[in-house]
Amino acid sequence: MQTLQELGEAVAAQRRKLGLKQGVVALQAGVTQESLSRFERGRATEFGSRKLLALLAVLGLEVQFTPAGVSGSLEELRRERGASR
Repeated sequence: MQTLQELGEAVAAQRRKLGLKQGVVALQAGVTQESLSRFERGRATEFGSRKLLALLAVLGLEVQFTPAGVSGSLEELRRERGASR
């Protein structure tokens, strides 16, 4: 993931997968539901590391660092799909 929007989308997908409501996750992570909603929809211009780590902990996720280009970016995957059609 390379953008805040992609992070938000991943958080939203995991939350839905676990069947959790935004309000419950927000409360457990110590953030407002509005803040979580904006983050998940890609409307947050920034999202603090404390908030992010708290959300990830609630959702059973963790940060993992990989060198850029190793797993490919979303844009690279889109280009590959377009070329194979």
